[in-house]
Amino acid sequence: MEQQELFDVTVIGGGPAGLYSTFYSGLRGMKTKLIEYQAELGGKIHVYPEKMIWDVGGQPPITGAKLMEQLVEQGLTFNPTVHLNEKIISITKDVFGNFVLEAESGTVHYSKTVIVAVGGGILNPQKLKIEGAERYEVSNLNYTVKSIERFKDKIVIISGGGNSAIDWANELEPVAKKVYVTYRKDCFTGHEAQVEQLVNSSAVCLLNTTIHKLIASDDHHRIASVELIDCATSETVALEIDEVIINHGYEQDAELLANCDLELQQVDDFYIAGTASSESNVPGLYAAGDILSHDGKVHLISGAFQDAANAVNRAKKFIEPEAPKVAMVSSHNEVFKKRNRELIQEMVNQNR
Repeated sequence: MEQQELFDVTVIGGGPAGLYSTFYSGLRGMKTKLIEYQAELGGKIHVYPEKMIWDVGGQPPITGAKLMEQLVEQGLTFNPTVHLNEKIISITKDVFGNFVLEAESGTVHYSKTVIVAVGGGILNPQKLKIEGAERYEVSNLNYTVKSIERFKDKIVIISGGGNSAIDWANELEPVAKKVYVTYRKDCFTGHEAQVEQLVNSSAVCLLNTTIHKLIASDDHHRIASVELIDCATSETVALEIDEVIINHGYEQDAELLANCDLELQQVDDFYIAGTASSESNVPGLYAAGDILSHDGKVHLISGAFQDAANAVNRAKKFIEPEAPKVAMVSSHNEVFKKRNRELIQEMVNQNR
């Protein structure tokens, strides 16, 4: 196993909570590492990059993609060490009391404190269970909608009946040439208002049906049509389509906490039981974002920021008991003095 240097703080998870933890840890002058399972930072926001987000304080409505961009830029302010495509599978301690984080790759990371910010865990979309379906993932079989423009003037079929599937159907209906929604049950399970909007639109709702077969184009590179089967009668019908979107939910990978050999207290066999100050029952191990569970927990991006600041402040005190409880606010923090001068000069130049 490759050994790594010792960090003050290691943040597991590169979503909003993890990115703000990384920023705030740098603000507090700690040597920080950020580890993310995916190839990109941003977390679950990658699932809805074109959705508008309204509930971040002081931030006008913003797309998920733009918010991700800003969170990443902020998170990297103090040049943390970042590891992408790295899955942490266990957390233990060594004889010196430092945390030992083992990655699936065999790499071992060492840290004085750890902030777990993995949200709902590693989420993998439930794939379409049809043999050979995976070969169309590079063409027109989609598990998320990264760009609405991609579906403009296309014939689209969406498989799924929950909130996300209904939401995407409503988003694409005015843009696409035609939208079909197929669902294996006799009624949708999404929010009533969204379902009502869908059934009153031009979208075609095909209940009690499911995708039974994918029919390839002549060059075998794309899906040309799908065969649907009626769940009650077994009758089949083929529909010519341009794009297929599958939204059958997500599989939750909880291997990290399952392999945590520290008697970490959990809630519902997954979430970290903690305090309003982001502390777990394990000294030096903190949680931020949706993975944290306590009375009064706010499951919003804004709430994740407070969790992150609390976790970092506790980590700082854990390492340096004589350190101030909180960081100096940014408006009066000497760390930003030079950067502020540069930003002010840029604004002056732009207004000339």
